This record gives sequence, structure tokens and C-alpha cells, in this order.
Amino acid sequence: MMPSLYSAATGMEAQQFKLDIISNNLANVDTNGYKRVRAEFNDLIYQYLKSAGIPVAQSSLYPTGLYYGLGVRKSATSRIFTLGNLIETGNALDLAIGGDGFFQIQLQDGSIAYTRDGAFKIDSSGQIVTSNGNILVPNIVIPSNAVSINVSQDGIVSAELPDGTIQNLGNITLVKFVNPAGLKSIGNNLFLATAASGDPIEGTPNQDGFGPIHQGYLEKSNVDVVKEMVNMITAQRAYEFNARAIQTADDMLRTVAGLRR
Repeated sequence: MMPSLYSAATGMEAQQFKLDIISNNLANVDTNGYKRVRAEFNDLIYQYLKSAGIPVAQSSLYPTGLYYGLGVRKSATSRIFTLGNLIETGNALDLAIGGDGFFQIQLQDGSIAYTRDGAFKIDSSGQIVTSNGNILVPNIVIPSNAVSINVSQDGIVSAELPDGTIQNLGNITLVKFVNPAGLKSIGNNLFLATAASGDPIEGTPNQDGFGPIHQGYLEKSNVDVVKEMVNMITAQRAYEFNARAIQTADDMLRTVAGLRR
């Protein structure tokens, strides 16, 4: 059977996978702190009919080989952690990281996850939590009689009380990773550390390479709609070309099958 049939089929599968990734990026274009994902591919093994460097004569070698590839396969999905646009909201508990770093979030099972989504809320106990009720780490409790809340770029959280005094409530710390692309996405704008990402490195916002915290802002996704649409068109055309290659190979086989003596 013609190898082109199978090679083109792997190409169609690869472009379908790429389209799935693009679709998810576009679906999350308005998701707070979302980081776009890029599909990556590897070529498959090659079948050699003649290898370069084989002696032709006593003092001569083949300068190039004779071979063909057997298609493509999915190799990785890389998350691109470039900074998204910061949008002013005016909400005191909307926090955006203006550089490297992740907020630490305690899950229901006690484990720690990480997020760039700073759309925080206050629960009935005064704790700062995510939209899903998970607690921000370190745990900070807002007094019920607080008149206003202030978060500095260094992560210092304070509240103004009715008598005008300022009460220091604690410090928000951030973490970063040697390889953030190795983090595991678990949905709800959350990531988990893995052996590939390395252990979290905790630090103070606006110091030692960590980004400052901007109160009253949210970081939107870093998805570029125009680029994603161009990538979608490219994937569609490549899919069509691979389908045409299968059709052409089929036509050639039909021609051979129709030969008579």
C-alpha cells in the first residue's frame, strides 16, 4: 500500500488536534488569567532506501541519501505564560499580577494549587476566596466592619476601620516555577505543580523577580484572536491538502487496479 495514504492520514489527525487546541484558546479569550496553548509536532521515522555516505566506488561516496518520511505525530502542548492585558475594574478585591508569579490557593482537600486569576471574593467568615470558594494562601481575614481594603504592590493587605485606624491584615505572597510550562492544568483557572515544573519558589510581590500586585485590576487572557484565526485557517488548509493527498493516492491506486494486459 502507498505510504502516502498513511502519512497524509497522520497529517489530518495532527491538524484536527491543532484545531482542537485553537478552539479551546478562542473559547477562553475572556477567561481571567488564561494562558494560550500551542500544539507542537514531531516528524515520524524515515524509511531509507539508500543512506548517505555509502561507498559507490573505491574513492567515492553517495553525497545524499534516498528516503521518505512516514508522517507526523503530536509531541507536546506548550502553555505560553506571557502577560495578558490588565483591565481596570475598580473592585478592591480584583488583583492582577504585573509580571511573574502565581497566587496560592488551598483546595478543598487541603492541597495547594496556583492561579493567575485574581478575581477574589469575601466569604461569610471574612476570608479572601476564589469564585469557587477556595481560600487564598496565606489566609487573610477581612474585619466585618472594614470601611475599605487596600492591597499594596508588595502584597501588604490592610483595612480602614470606622474610627479611621488602619489595621494590617497580612501579606499576600506569590510563587513562581523554574518551568511554568510543566504545570498541570486542572480547570477552574488552577494549576498543580509537577516534577516537570519544579517546586514552587515563594517570594514577595514586586521583589526578587516577582511582579507587583495591582489592586482594582484583572489580568485577561493572552489569547490573540487575530493570530488564532490565522492559525485556524492554516490548520484548515493543511487538513484539506492532506485530504487531497489521500484522494490523489487513491486515484493512483485505482489507475493501477484498472490496468489490463
